[in-house]
Amino acid sequence: MAGKAKVLGTLMGIGGAMLLTFYKGVEINISSTHIDLLHHDHPQSGHMASSHASSTKYIFGLLLALGSCFSYALWLIVQTKMSERYPCQYSSTALMCLMGSIQATVYALCIEKDRDQWKLGWNIRLLTVVYAGVGASGLMVTLISWCVRKRGPLFVSVFNPLMLVVVAFIGSFLLDEKLHLGSILGSMLIVCGLYAVLWGKGKEMKKITQLIPSTH
Repeated sequence: MAGKAKVLGTLMGIGGAMLLTFYKGVEINISSTHIDLLHHDHPQSGHMASSHASSTKYIFGLLLALGSCFSYALWLIVQTKMSERYPCQYSSTALMCLMGSIQATVYALCIEKDRDQWKLGWNIRLLTVVYAGVGASGLMVTLISWCVRKRGPLFVSVFNPLMLVVVAFIGSFLLDEKLHLGSILGSMLIVCGLYAVLWGKGKEMKKITQLIPSTH
């Protein structure tokens, strides 16, 4: 039952993510904060000439997103094996961040030639850099490494679709984006799938805990 629950929950999470991404449905009107950090201009129909370029970028972005999913899955598996021989989350995170910084700097130097783009002021760009460095890279990678060593890669990866739910609802409050029926239904499927996987994982861990004393 534990294995079936994990498989079913994973399929529900994937289905919910696909439903949230590709299906809109009826627009859901909720209380808005009237905050738009991106300052959308709401383009009119006169801007439809660039639809071909937008579709090309959409396909390219889709391929990059798939590559990111496969890379993240492989990284979790590698992290599990590495934590068995090197269970030091802080130093391993520091090494990964250092190598990532070197790669990102070299890439940015090759792509961005405008020196003005390298300047940081007291604005949203500085907050983005600090958050990406401290929160998304430092704190998040450390917690993921610790959780992978304690519970395994599946326990960590099952929370990834939940990010879509958080982004959908926070985006409606801070980016003036609209919620649709597909967002609500997809979010419900993701949460149910997450609960099913966690239930199966809990049953599995309980069974392992009961078997360990009997082996000694």
